[in-house]
Amino acid sequence: MCPSLVATLREADLIMPKGFDLARDLDRHWLRWTLLAWVAVVVFFIQQRWGPIHWLALADTDDNLRLAQVRAWMDGQGWYDLRQYRMDPPRGIDIHWSRIVDLPIAALIWFFGWFTTPAWAERLAVGFAPLLPLSITMAGIALVARRLIAPLAWPLAIVFLLGCGVTMRMFWPLRIDHHGWQLAALAVTVAGLADPRRARGGAVVGLASAFSLSIGLEMLPYCASAGAVIALRWVWDRGEARRMAAYAVTLGGGCAIGFAAFASTANYAMRCDALTPVWLSVMVVAGALLLALAAANPVNRAARLIASVVAGGVIVGGFALLFPQCLGRPEGVSEELARTWLSNVREAKPIYRHPFDTAFPIAVMPVIGLIGAIIASWRARGSERFVGWVAVALFTAFAGAMLLWQVRAAPAAQLLAVPGATALGWLLFPWLLSRRSVLVRVLGTAAAFLLVSGLFSGLVVRWMPVDRPDARAKMINRAGARCTSLPALATLNRVPPATFFTHVDLAPRLIVGTRHSGITGPYHRNGDAILDVHHAFQGSAAQFRQIARSHGATYLLICPNMAETTNYRARSPKGFYAQIVRGQVPAFLESVPLPRNSPYRLWRIR
Repeated sequence: MCPSLVATLREADLIMPKGFDLARDLDRHWLRWTLLAWVAVVVFFIQQRWGPIHWLALADTDDNLRLAQVRAWMDGQGWYDLRQYRMDPPRGIDIHWSRIVDLPIAALIWFFGWFTTPAWAERLAVGFAPLLPLSITMAGIALVARRLIAPLAWPLAIVFLLGCGVTMRMFWPLRIDHHGWQLAALAVTVAGLADPRRARGGAVVGLASAFSLSIGLEMLPYCASAGAVIALRWVWDRGEARRMAAYAVTLGGGCAIGFAAFASTANYAMRCDALTPVWLSVMVVAGALLLALAAANPVNRAARLIASVVAGGVIVGGFALLFPQCLGRPEGVSEELARTWLSNVREAKPIYRHPFDTAFPIAVMPVIGLIGAIIASWRARGSERFVGWVAVALFTAFAGAMLLWQVRAAPAAQLLAVPGATALGWLLFPWLLSRRSVLVRVLGTAAAFLLVSGLFSGLVVRWMPVDRPDARAKMINRAGARCTSLPALATLNRVPPATFFTHVDLAPRLIVGTRHSGITGPYHRNGDAILDVHHAFQGSAAQFRQIARSHGATYLLICPNMAETTNYRARSPKGFYAQIVRGQVPAFLESVPLPRNSPYRLWRIR
């Protein structure tokens, strides 16, 4: 083991050694210090994002719909009824989420409601809610560093975590959708994999996976990878049977409890995009098979390998036989919708299809983390930490490979890279700080920190000749900001409550910022409604009128130059949307006056 970083700093007189044993306090009270660091981050983020909090500037469509779902539940909508009735009223649209993430938001709204107005209680709640899972994430990463690197390595891991820009954005104030909670579950999963106490570690991984899957299936590949790592540990070491048994029981039982407590009535159907009976049966059967293997626990390693392969074959074969509808895209959308919408979502594209200034900062940290995990695994060979490091290395490699499928894996990939990067820094920094040369100690350590933390990627992107946003892109960004601003939306409330036919990406914000209803948001279970909006804007005026009437819309609302609208004009230059923005308005549309500076155009549909 390399010299303690704290000891090296003390020798260099870079910390205050007198009257206070910092090393002992950081070791003994690591959780207290981690929570203090979290409080500091909370204060910084709230101060930094106070403007958006003040204006309830929920920029993402999912964050807006999450708040709309919480409002509906607090206003009396059923616990198991997650339809959003302010979309396509009166039937509403099907939302495949669960209530788990709604709970802390609603609790914060209730709490702040004791001290301020309902509007401000809501603002404060959505500002603070995303920071709650950050505390769990920080504690999980700190625990991994303590278990695999050194008892005093956790502050360095926290610093590296805070430098993971893509990951930390998931915890920003107002980012109230489920991503932060699933990342917290992932951090806990890694801590469980690194736990030397087998039964406890397996139980933690199983419960964290069940919790994540009960929220949504976004982390299913990582949950499956964690299960595979546990099974491989058992194949290699028969003594890991206790870990696998605890994992099996908590995974199957946790998913069953999560389904019973949180699955919406719509999720009782045999769907593939949430914890429905399809995936519940997979998890329960997988848990039962792993428990049986752990109970049998063959002495021969080859027998354990064969048994695990057979169990995996039973699970995969049974899934393919019983649920063939889930072998394709889990969303189950039509080919047309996949071609025109889902396949064009930016975060669904692989990393190599993104521009350099986007892809490079994302990819740097996973690569560094994998290198660090491999080196740490090699250095830990022959010790109890070796198996834990191999698990982290496999997990980190898998997360990096996921970026080649979809860039939405970036937050998880950066998070999983932190332990490996921390191990690399824990090896390099003490060596550099112990050099006699001041230049090496100062400049060398600073350069190594920028390199190992991945922060140098921002400097590379800043100074390299990469393409910058052109005038058109800036115009679209400005239009998007104006279209979703609360003051602009408030002007629409001068119209009596009605159903507005508007853009798919604007509708979730519309129902949060006004008293009006929309047609649909970008949610795949409502593919027919999404296609209706596309066909209405890209077809003829007569077709638009027919589709609008079928959805009960009495107003047409557009926000010119919003990103979504550029697709309508590009795909159908002579379509209905292209006509009205050119001023060719059909007689059945009656203009509704709005303030001069309004970004919208509004018509009554006669």
